[in-house]
Amino acid sequence: MTILAVTGLAKEAGIVGVAGVIAVAGGGDAEGLASKLRALHGDISGVISIGLAGALSPHLKVGDCVIADQIITGTEKWDCHEGWRVRLMSRLANAHQGQLFGSDVIIHNADTKSGLFDATGAAAVDMESQVAARFAMARNLPLAGLRVISDDASHVLPPAALVAMKPDGGIALGRVLGSLLRRPTQVPALIRTARASNKAFAELLRCLDLCGVGIAGLDL
Repeated sequence: MTILAVTGLAKEAGIVGVAGVIAVAGGGDAEGLASKLRALHGDISGVISIGLAGALSPHLKVGDCVIADQIITGTEKWDCHEGWRVRLMSRLANAHQGQLFGSDVIIHNADTKSGLFDATGAAAVDMESQVAARFAMARNLPLAGLRVISDDASHVLPPAALVAMKPDGGIALGRVLGSLLRRPTQVPALIRTARASNKAFAELLRCLDLCGVGIAGLDL
């Protein structure tokens, strides 16, 4: 049995792709990620959307962990597997529980985050959860979500961060440097963003250690 972990960044995939888990990075390309998932074959026992996320709830801070009870978009909604969710919550005692909003575009400014929170009540947003949920439904597989907050609801991502991700989940250093050259005043904001991301990555690794083999989902 294998758990499929759906991430955005290659770094996230490297963290979660351990024993009992196959990790696929989306790189911010929903259609490309969906194609990668459709090409998968083999004995997959469950699907988890996992990695970093932006907070929509003003009550969440960088490093907080969110366990999904539902994954939603503006028009779709999927329930997460209750047993898997309960198991994750039992192993991550300080985690928050709530909805994850799956977006096809980067939600980078505070006003948009606030509007999404007011409209949906979702705790956090990422760019892969909706793709993972559609795949799980198509294959009739259990679904889970585990995301660590890397930018809070008031944080505005700098322009360089918006162009940083490549379709394979790697970092496009050339685009980042080009953005910095055009707008050098964003350097302090980019440094703050990087520090917050590093804190979130460290928490993600800690969560993986606590969840154990298969991200607590191998016994579904």
